[in-house]
Amino acid sequence: MTTQAKTSTGPARDEADVSVFARAILPLFGKVPTSSLRKSRKPQEDARHQANSTAAKAALAAGALALPPGALGWLTILPEMVGVWQMQRQLVADIAALYGKQKQLTPEQVVYCLFQHSAGQGVRDLVVRVGQRTLVRRASPRLVGMISRRIGASLARRTLGRGAARWLPVVGAVGVGAYAYYDTARVAATAIDLFEGVIEVEATEAD
Repeated sequence: MTTQAKTSTGPARDEADVSVFARAILPLFGKVPTSSLRKSRKPQEDARHQANSTAAKAALAAGALALPPGALGWLTILPEMVGVWQMQRQLVADIAALYGKQKQLTPEQVVYCLFQHSAGQGVRDLVVRVGQRTLVRRASPRLVGMISRRIGASLARRTLGRGAARWLPVVGAVGVGAYAYYDTARVAATAIDLFEGVIEVEATEAD
């Protein structure tokens, strides 16, 4: 009965899922986190250390939220993802600070670092790489909405696999935690690659 209901309302349900994720992404375009870290003499080494620490915390938090079994576990998917995003946002800010670029950090760079590896097409309008130079666009409200929906669509397609893990409480939690660790490590790699180069921030796009 439940399966039939999901099938018969497939397109509508998919659109609803995209909207839910898009709304969850919008706050990521808000004020960037501050960091207590200072510019490092060995930024790459210290950034990797910071990444390992944050990835371990993200894995633990995500795995704990994935423990509730069955249908109850489905309700933890979005809180789990949002919680990991918040840790990753702070990680990006910390890495920027280690490279001495905290004052240049914008929400667009944060979102790019969070999703470039998992939803590259969604953030393609935010950052343009030209050799060692990186041009960062300041997104207008219209572009923010467009990007949020692109990323939301990509995340919605992967939700089924994340939800399936909830039916295997312990094994599933380990898998979710491992993915959070991997995902956070990828975010750190993108941030390190970004901040090692020269960053130029363009003016805000007109609507």
